[in-house]
Amino acid sequence: MLSRILVIEDELSIAELERDYLELNGYEVDIATNGREGLKLFKEKSYRLVLLDVMLPDSDGYEICKQMRDISDIPIIMVTAKNEDIDMIRGLGRGADDYIEKPFNPNKLIARVKAHIARYDRLVSRDQKALDEIKIRDLLIQPATRKVYVHDQEKILTAKEFDLLVFLASSPNQVFSKEHLLEQVWGFDFYGDITTVTVHIRRLREKMEENPSQPEYIETVWGVGYRLKR
Repeated sequence: MLSRILVIEDELSIAELERDYLELNGYEVDIATNGREGLKLFKEKSYRLVLLDVMLPDSDGYEICKQMRDISDIPIIMVTAKNEDIDMIRGLGRGADDYIEKPFNPNKLIARVKAHIARYDRLVSRDQKALDEIKIRDLLIQPATRKVYVHDQEKILTAKEFDLLVFLASSPNQVFSKEHLLEQVWGFDFYGDITTVTVHIRRLREKMEENPSQPEYIETVWGVGYRLKR
């Protein structure tokens, strides 16, 4: 069964280039040239991954990413012509899993697509087997349903936020460096910047902690990394 990928890109030549390389590698591809059309397809069909342009004629790619993330945790790779850290942080903050800059190497794009789909499949398979809940004080994690509760209130996390939290919670009080978290949660084949970890930790704190600047759960161990306090 082929994997279907959604490409949302207003520059048709780029969209067709992405489609051609993806199809050569065994994927089925749908193209949308604006955000509204892309969201419509996303809600109507089942996709394994989305390639989402930041600059769209009718909407903000970041907002489209956020709306997709509200209803699905499949991998989203943002495609941007801007070479700014703030753009990467915005995309990751809206729930994107990765980003790639134009002009991009098609082979590198395919490598990222394959890596994210494979890693997502491994995590889903692992979560289906790991039925045991993780309970740490008022934090409850249910891997089987990918749900998180703090003080009995459900917290909506992106796929990577959830994966990062589970990894930390599986070894409470153990300190992990940013490099180790990037390697274990995003994988050896992730091409992104280590800032990715910092952004996701910040987003987790904003969603979980009553006071993100004085976290009760996810602590920073200065000069070393992060840990989830039991």
